[in-house]
Amino acid sequence: IAAIRRSSGDLVLNVDSDTTLASDVVTKLALKMQHPAVGAAMGQLVASNRSDTWLTRLIDMEYWLACNEERAAQARFGAVMCCCGPCAMYRRSALLLLLDQYETQLFRGKPSDFGEDRHLTILMLKAGLRTEYVPDAIAATVVPDRLGPYLRQQLRWARSTFRDTLLALRLLPSLDRYLTLDVVGQNLGPLLLALSVLAGLAQLALTATVPWSAVLMIASMTIIRCSVAAFRARQLRFL
Repeated sequence: IAAIRRSSGDLVLNVDSDTTLASDVVTKLALKMQHPAVGAAMGQLVASNRSDTWLTRLIDMEYWLACNEERAAQARFGAVMCCCGPCAMYRRSALLLLLDQYETQLFRGKPSDFGEDRHLTILMLKAGLRTEYVPDAIAATVVPDRLGPYLRQQLRWARSTFRDTLLALRLLPSLDRYLTLDVVGQNLGPLLLALSVLAGLAQLALTATVPWSAVLMIASMTIIRCSVAAFRARQLRFL
């Protein structure tokens, strides 16, 4: 926030301290920002430490899915719902108008200091600006290599997703109906999956029978999604 207030250019690039940008990232993001209706644009994230552990390899694949399926689909309708912190460019004139709301964000009456990238993206969309995704603007960021830090990160991100969904509810009618479907899926999908797993465990504990229908459904959905990703990315690692 201090840097934005002291800046003078037309565009502001936000980069995490553990992120390394490809040499052409600024150029490619700036080209996307040439249209005055675009308030923010993000690049594609990859794990710079992908080869360290089995977890970092999985997270790198998760990032590919999040960027090239979720963000890419949202960008078709000009409304990427979260321009991720590691690499995002903003229109400075829009930032200055939103900065007070951004700096004083509250949740349930208390200052909120998590999920700032998603919150700022929602504010951009509420201001009537488009948010975009640039797949060939590559940013490599360090990801957790142990399960404990990863789970803490995911919990923080989940809190941000649920909180900012409440903020975005009034915004959704002004966006394409696909975005409503996407937000519903993001919020209900994990809850339904957790409910299915719990119901299956309860069936196993109470009746000593394996919940094959739930197991096969979850396995089938996983195989289909990973197969589609392997085909689109031309990378067998997704299998």
